[in-house]
Amino acid sequence: MSPTITTSSEANGNVSAATARAAASAAATAEAAGPQAITMAKALNTAMADAMHADSSVLVFGEDVGMLGGVFRITDGLTKTFGEQRCFDTPLAESGIVGMAVGMAMNGMRPVIEMQFDAFAYPAFEQIVSHVAKMHNRTKGAVKLPMVIRVPYAGGIGGVEHHCDSSESYYAHTAGLKVFTPATVADAYRMLREAIDSDDPIMFMEPKKLYWSKDMVDLEELRAQHSANTDAGTSSEGRAAVARPGTDATLIAYGPSVPTALAAAAAAAEEGRSLEVIDVRTIVPFDDETVCASVRKTGRAVVIAEAHGFASVCSEIVARVQERCFHYLAAPIRRVTGFDVPYPAPKLEHYYLPGVDRILDAVDDLQWED
Repeated sequence: MSPTITTSSEANGNVSAATARAAASAAATAEAAGPQAITMAKALNTAMADAMHADSSVLVFGEDVGMLGGVFRITDGLTKTFGEQRCFDTPLAESGIVGMAVGMAMNGMRPVIEMQFDAFAYPAFEQIVSHVAKMHNRTKGAVKLPMVIRVPYAGGIGGVEHHCDSSESYYAHTAGLKVFTPATVADAYRMLREAIDSDDPIMFMEPKKLYWSKDMVDLEELRAQHSANTDAGTSSEGRAAVARPGTDATLIAYGPSVPTALAAAAAAAEEGRSLEVIDVRTIVPFDDETVCASVRKTGRAVVIAEAHGFASVCSEIVARVQERCFHYLAAPIRRVTGFDVPYPAPKLEHYYLPGVDRILDAVDDLQWED
């Protein structure tokens, strides 16, 4: 079924800020108050539902996202709640999905589209690089593209090639795109809501091995924070987080590598080393201030990611930190990444993915005087 197009201006006329907040509040009435143990999948699903309640110009589409709810069930229930005109399936044609989203965004909609798996997005790469990333600049700011491209990415699920790719470097290298990647349940909700509200095109990279991770999260509080941040004009964009404080060295990670970095820091603590963990959160824009403040404090750093190390986001982070913190460094910055080979077979992925032992080996190599 083809979606009915309602422009953003029409939607804004129909949905005032007060009405939007009331709709989001009504959507929450079925949920228990206070902190609950919820998954990242639930947080992402709730973020889309709340955004769709708040703004009728938000719609969701992609392969199998309708009645099936997506391969990972992230869009489960959205078609039932909002109808087939606002959450619908598309043909298996990623370039067509992105191209249709571009046209909708140019005409006032806020499409949220899903690439079923990371490497499935490559047929749409020309649309993303040539049009999504360039439209605002091409039109001298006259045309905005408020669209979100959700990409389940990285490994750790026992998938084969084309199902476990780390493609963030391609998008980070493309001027005109913003690249978000949450590592916690709360950030999954917070950052997706902010991405949908943004007038810029955003690659929203979702660590699929974390979909079923659980945290104690108060959804009502997150909704209230989102409302307050919207009113104040503030957001998480370009703001890294100190996931664990420390004094001896800094572990810099994002997305699926953040829990691994935290596990390494916990193991190091048992050996008497205090490692600070920085969760990058948004690769583009990048928070130099928070990252460099940590490295200047500790004097040592290891950058961790599942993607290949060559010409990677890790490479860029190392370069940025070295340029800004050179005189504070007690040792060269180390990287712990996936190997420069195609993603391996499921039984071999544990050799490929960065783990606690590889991180601690890199920390040991940071030229400690003892």
